[in-house]
Amino acid sequence: MAHLHNAAFFTSVNQLKDLPEHNGIEIAFAGRSNAGKSSAINTLANRNRLAFVSKTPGRTQHINFFKLNSGNYLVDLPGYGYANVPIAIRHHWHNLLSKYLQTRQSLKGMILIMDIRHPLQVLDIQMLDWFSPTGKAIHILLTKADKLSKQQAHRTLDQVSLFVEETYPHCSIQLFSSLKATGVEEANTLINEWLVCK
Repeated sequence: MAHLHNAAFFTSVNQLKDLPEHNGIEIAFAGRSNAGKSSAINTLANRNRLAFVSKTPGRTQHINFFKLNSGNYLVDLPGYGYANVPIAIRHHWHNLLSKYLQTRQSLKGMILIMDIRHPLQVLDIQMLDWFSPTGKAIHILLTKADKLSKQQAHRTLDQVSLFVEETYPHCSIQLFSSLKATGVEEANTLINEWLVCK
């Protein structure tokens, strides 16, 4: 799983015009604020503070690029859905995220982070609707799976899987916990497959 373990911060971007020129592969991580996106990135990369974990939702306000030794990128997108973010910033994020997801040629797929206790919120569906028409892969991590019993977690997984299978054909899904390292090997295997298949 060394592909992700060599990730290092490369740059932060707040405007589409500042996106780095890139002919390789990018894998984006998206999710609601406080869904555990930064923790998931750190766990998958086996790093403590690669992506900044904040107790204040909405802290990530830029597109953050993390470069791999292969020259490819993991891309941490701004968390969405935090009500206390000013409207002007929310509109900017909306435009930045939608344009990046819909038009970035080097973007191979999206890892969509959802808190297993609150999956498929309105803005999660919006992210799926933005990205699904590209035909590119989507993989959902139902994070914080340790917060539910195994039975509850698998019931939620089955419910979300049923909805996804009927609506978003390029989407896969799994349970994940940064705290317990649940699903790390499965997620890393899938991401590494994306990174080697242009």
